[in-house]
Amino acid sequence: MSILLICLFTFLATVALVRGLRPVAIAVGLVDVPNERKSHNAPTPLVGGLAIFLALVTALLTGAMAGWLELSRPLLSYLAGGALLVLVGVIDDRHELSPLARFLAQIVAALVMVFGGGVVLQDLGTMTFSGRVLELGLFAIPFTVFATLGVINALNMCDGLDGLSGSLALVSILGLGAAGLFWGGADIVLLALLAAAIAGFLAFNLRLPGRERASVFMGDAGSMFIGFTLTWFAISLSQGEARAFAPAAALWFVMLPVIDAVAMMLRRILRGRSPFAPDREHLHHVFQLAGYSVNQTVGIMVLIALGGVAVALASVQYAFNELTLALGFLALGLLYFWMIMRAWRVMRFVRRSICRRRDGRDRRHQARVWTGPERRSGRDRRQDEAHREGRGRAAGGFVVPPEASLSRRRPR
Repeated sequence: MSILLICLFTFLATVALVRGLRPVAIAVGLVDVPNERKSHNAPTPLVGGLAIFLALVTALLTGAMAGWLELSRPLLSYLAGGALLVLVGVIDDRHELSPLARFLAQIVAALVMVFGGGVVLQDLGTMTFSGRVLELGLFAIPFTVFATLGVINALNMCDGLDGLSGSLALVSILGLGAAGLFWGGADIVLLALLAAAIAGFLAFNLRLPGRERASVFMGDAGSMFIGFTLTWFAISLSQGEARAFAPAAALWFVMLPVIDAVAMMLRRILRGRSPFAPDREHLHHVFQLAGYSVNQTVGIMVLIALGGVAVALASVQYAFNELTLALGFLALGLLYFWMIMRAWRVMRFVRRSICRRRDGRDRRHQARVWTGPERRSGRDRRQDEAHREGRGRAAGGFVVPPEASLSRRRPR
């Protein structure tokens, strides 16, 4: 069966599943309720990730029954780890689990990837001044688990605008697929199917012409599953003798989510807050405060992510030095952190200045309201107050408040 045909099948399956799951999600309360931290203003179903996973499983099972795909142990391990994350993600979307419960599920999925799929970060490439391979040895499994948790939560943290997380994930998956196709000699069918499934989800998640907001969200189920997939292929394609790219290049495929998440967590720690406490201080919030629309923000961030993927692919094509590649990523992260801290300081200063000017206008407006359109002498005000008090007593003891009389002055 043609790869294009099975990708089309996966795309259509995702579309059908989203349409079928939306009313079910609304009925059972699997929706994202808007609050002060979110950009949408209506409850939205959280079934995008579940639809992506089910469409992918359907396509793989169809391929296995058709005989063009073998359900190997690594593939089954991948599906098992993904199913665990999707299940926990759906429960979290519905009942909001604790961070510890989510981390435990992610650790178990990472261990399934290591021991079931044989995907483990054995070395960091030649990221040394001597040019020797930096072996991880006993730290291989802990480092693999740490990297898996990092990418999963980085993608989850950037899921704050319609179409953003899915678009960034699609860029990374297409980049990994291109590297695997041209240099890895690996079977990239799974990446192609996942890209088709994400495209089907984005048909409902992007703000397309005629639709003012997303009709479905990815949810934690989708962000954790896709983050798990990105980690799986970033490690598998960067290890072994037939590696498609260096481990340092793998960082550039997920450049924007990782750098934004690390910088955001450092800002929270420096301010004495929990690094996992939600807020509105991500890069996409900066763009929105600067006046960019949702689609413009998504477009700019996608272009930045494409730049990271271009660097990764160019590093393979032109054999960049791995240490230089890693130091370049670190320098970019530090530059981003400095710029984002400066941007928030400037925005807070501007916001305080606007608030001070607004308070001054309000005080002057209140002064004009209390004095009326013309300044009156103390004798006139005392006469008016005595007159109103006398009318109030005559009416049964009710005294007209001065603000009411000033706001409805009788014509002369």
